[in-house]
Amino acid sequence: MTGVDVTEATFADDVLARSNDVPVVVDFWAAWCGPCRMLTPVLEGAVEGRDDVVLVKVDVDANPSLADEYGIQGIPAVKAFRREAVVDEFVGARSPQMVAAFLDSLTGPTEAEQLIEELRAEGRWPDVVAAVDVGDHERALELLLERLGEDQERVRAVMVALFKELGPEHPVAASYRRKLSSALF
Repeated sequence: MTGVDVTEATFADDVLARSNDVPVVVDFWAAWCGPCRMLTPVLEGAVEGRDDVVLVKVDVDANPSLADEYGIQGIPAVKAFRREAVVDEFVGARSPQMVAAFLDSLTGPTEAEQLIEELRAEGRWPDVVAAVDVGDHERALELLLERLGEDQERVRAVMVALFKELGPEHPVAASYRRKLSSALF
């Protein structure tokens, strides 16, 4: 699926649904854009031979509602999706080394996954770990919030990592971000 053109009609399947299995990198571009013509071959070369990431392209002129929905204000714009949310992004042409580092950062465990594994290894907060394991992020965040007085910095770090994993638009993340902020300040 490397470099496949995605449209408004296919975005939900080709990007969002697929991002539950593998990180999907979306190259937002336009035919008239010189830097886009420089970046696209770099992206294509970087994903060639990799099965741990998928690259797709969205022509912003042909798909203006996608450009609007994802706040594209300059191109080339690259957004990486995991679990149906944007997890990383950049705007402008990049060197092959920078693109490779960007892709590498998407394929390892997320910060939240690393922190949950640390808790699991320590045997700490097993109810939080269990909630995350079954995908009940709201329960995990509630349990963490209750432990704020126990280890404020660790709780904050895990909660912020879970917010990042859920994405900025996720209603649970937005709600608990406000609760955490209120509790801390």
